[in-house]
Amino acid sequence: MQLARLARSGDLTAVYVPKVEDEAMRALTRVREDTLSDLKAAQFRLKAFLLRHDIRYTGRANWRPAHLRWLSKVVCPTPAQQIVFQDYVRAVNEHTERLQRLEQELQDHVPAWRVHPVVEALQALRGVPCTVAVTMVAELGDLTRFDSPRELMKCLGLVPAEYSSGERRQQGSSTTAGNTHARKALVEGAWAYRSPAKGRRPLHLRLEKPPKMLQDISWKAQVRLCKRSRHLVARGKHAHIVTVAMARELAGCMWAIAQQVPVAASVSRTDRHCPLNSEGVRRASEEAQPRCGVTLGSVKRLVKDTRA
Repeated sequence: MQLARLARSGDLTAVYVPKVEDEAMRALTRVREDTLSDLKAAQFRLKAFLLRHDIRYTGRANWRPAHLRWLSKVVCPTPAQQIVFQDYVRAVNEHTERLQRLEQELQDHVPAWRVHPVVEALQALRGVPCTVAVTMVAELGDLTRFDSPRELMKCLGLVPAEYSSGERRQQGSSTTAGNTHARKALVEGAWAYRSPAKGRRPLHLRLEKPPKMLQDISWKAQVRLCKRSRHLVARGKHAHIVTVAMARELAGCMWAIAQQVPVAASVSRTDRHCPLNSEGVRRASEEAQPRCGVTLGSVKRLVKDTRA
């Protein structure tokens, strides 16, 4: 009955309901993220084991071909230690193969996805490869459902907290509210803006498909974010704070690109933001699974009964 009263007064707002294929892609991106976490944990255990036995790698970068060749030649002092070492190496190799397999599956399923044009367009940005673009769209859905870039930033938890009273205004650190998976992927992509703006081969390959308009947006975003990053570092800001600030502006650039790309078979903006008695919400309520034991259809029937 309380829901019926709220619906009649117009206090209920329609929510974005993802489609089945959207939830399937979201599950695929999350299992890839879990596999990446397992791989990092396995690599940490292997390095910790070698450090305990004072076996140190003198090369420059870990987990590169040179480092892997060095691992294949490591011999431990005792047979038992060699068994443990081989088991750790095998775990790292298994997680690496699993991660590569999941990333390939992710790329194979993207072309058949209804938001494939948006995923392709987002990859025009520097620091946004296929995995980051798919994670953002799978976790947040259609980016055009946000009326402004600031709303998208709020959804990602990349806006400063507010402690204000009267005329006094005080801002704190980022709220870190909203979708943690999308925010993590976005922050990882924002690390690419530490170096000066320039075109690299992976980015050039991704820019072959998008139209000239999206290429211009990508270059303007790269120049702005790289310049902003150098300015904040010169002011003495911590690298992590600078990266989060770049991630916030990168979210705005993604929103701008999503506005220029049509999505096939998507719900229109009027259907996403319509009142409860509209045809768009009725269709969304029929497709959605019941949350909390009640659907919008049952609320509408209660509204009719109370009005009668």
